[in-house]
Amino acid sequence: MDAILDSPIVVFTISLVTQWVAAFAGDFLRRRRRLVRKDERQDIDAVQGAMLTLLALIIGFSFAMAVTRYDLRKTYEEAEANAIGTEYVRADVLPTRDAALVHDLLKKYLDQRILFYETRASPASNATGADTAKLQADLWSAILPAAGAQPTYITGLAVSGMNDVLNSQARTQGAWWNRIPAAAWGLMGLIAIACNGMLGYSEHRRRAVLLLVLPVVVSISFLLIADIDSPRGGLIRVVPENLISLSQTLKAQ
Repeated sequence: MDAILDSPIVVFTISLVTQWVAAFAGDFLRRRRRLVRKDERQDIDAVQGAMLTLLALIIGFSFAMAVTRYDLRKTYEEAEANAIGTEYVRADVLPTRDAALVHDLLKKYLDQRILFYETRASPASNATGADTAKLQADLWSAILPAAGAQPTYITGLAVSGMNDVLNSQARTQGAWWNRIPAAAWGLMGLIAIACNGMLGYSEHRRRAVLLLVLPVVVSISFLLIADIDSPRGGLIRVVPENLISLSQTLKAQ
């Protein structure tokens, strides 16, 4: 299921095909039954209107959920850049040798974080996740000797800053895992199929193009929601502008 939701084009294709089939299935059932009376058509139109309203509300809520999660990923990217930049400055309070080591490790760690945002593949499927974990362990190990030798308030600032760096990465990862639940997608899909089936059943002009309008519109909505909700598979992605800017600044120093 995750592989499908990570590809907005696949979501669009599956949605369009299933809804179109449902619309023609409804039209087929209508043709095999007797003509719908006027009073029955009023009831069908009322049910169809209620179903379409429910579908529109669920699509709207899902779009809001996707945008909220996208904004959260952008916020944590900025917070992560601020944490790394602050710790780079705070490392100057450490002894010269320890400070130089922390600076070097932070630059490498910053490159890994940029790679995390720019790569299409999941970190679990490549070396990015392992390299990031190793650099985090090296960063913590690099700051511990100075903190143990000089347990002062000034040194504590460097330790606290390093803790913020590590925590910011965990919050970022959590935000990337926080997606629209598969159950919500399933609910939207079932309601969309039911709406198209009802549309085909109630359509009495027998024009195939009218049965295609709703599937296309709803499928485009699903495409947009899936694109925003997918951190790696869509066209709308979080660009690590703050991390890149920080990396350029540190390299220029």
